Amino acid sequence: MPQLIVLPHEELCPDGTVIKIESGISVLDSLLEHGIELEHACEKSCACTTCHVYVREGLDSLGEPSDAEDDCLDKAWGLDPDSRLSCQAKVTDQDLVIEIPKYTVNMVSENH
Repeated sequence: MPQLIVLPHEELCPDGTVIKIESGISVLDSLLEHGIELEHACEKSCACTTCHVYVREGLDSLGEPSDAEDDCLDKAWGLDPDSRLSCQAKVTDQDLVIEIPKYTVNMVSENH
């Protein structure tokens, strides 16, 4: 069973964590199931960038991003070559190390 290693994030996961996950589930669903409330303003429909993450290890194990994901990512804050939308990135059989960006383009959230 692969692991999702989440690097520390000041607000969402201050100490970082390691989550055992099943293949085929999205990174976002894995995070949400384990209490890491990553924003997902479009409700996982690949229409925003609020669930943007950096895949620091294991990026090659994920399927290629769709054109829709690539188009959305172009609008993400802090885009880099390791960027993916966590609602679209499906876990395979390899461990992943992810980093949650400090900011998103969504400056207003219902939770604040």
